[in-house]
Amino acid sequence: MPGADAPAPSLTEQLGVDIDPALLELALTHRSYAYEHGVPDNERLEFLGDSVLGRAVTAMLYERYPDEAEGQLAKRRSALVSTVALARIAEGMALGRHIRLGRGEVRTGGEAKASILADTVEALIGAAFLAVGSEAAEALVLRLVAPLADDPTRFGAVIDPKTALQEVAARRGADAPVYAVEGAGPGHSRVFTATVTVGDLAVATGEGTSKKQAETAAAWAAFQHLTEGATPDRA
Repeated sequence: MPGADAPAPSLTEQLGVDIDPALLELALTHRSYAYEHGVPDNERLEFLGDSVLGRAVTAMLYERYPDEAEGQLAKRRSALVSTVALARIAEGMALGRHIRLGRGEVRTGGEAKASILADTVEALIGAAFLAVGSEAAEALVLRLVAPLADDPTRFGAVIDPKTALQEVAARRGADAPVYAVEGAGPGHSRVFTATVTVGDLAVATGEGTSKKQAETAAAWAAFQHLTEGATPDRA
């Protein structure tokens, strides 16, 4: 067993996939960094990874729950491929510190934003697909989602973070969560920031490309704080 002071595993070691350094660097390049430095970004890899992710999770759920109807399977799939779930996976890998971000995103804590973390996970899956093929890339997906899929409490919260947060608030004797949402940016790329307040227990924020997505991310951040004792942060 490694000693307490053993170095943390590298990102490649955590993924368990041998990805060419140049391809890995591309997968970790956010558009803000690409714009400032005149290099390609990871959005094409994100597009590819999203497809691989959906296929692997769909097949896994179909086999794992043979008696469930289509609607429930779709709900489970939506939860496991959601921004909240993928950001959770990224946090477990400390992925934020590896992402190449532009100066503006660095200043605003981009390495902890759920949307950026989730998109980067998809880009890494896309890179894995190109590096080792579909079978190994789908095996990677299953390794990444397994901890969440195997934890009923966490999985339920990811399916519906707002309801899970409301239930926690009720158990703690607090008022129902209150959300405030602000939007910024042009219409074609608008970003919403939600702040949720749970009485005197927690205040957390989340971002998304829709009001619903932002509120969901904020609810998940607050839920984590109240159930795990983590400091609420921008999701």
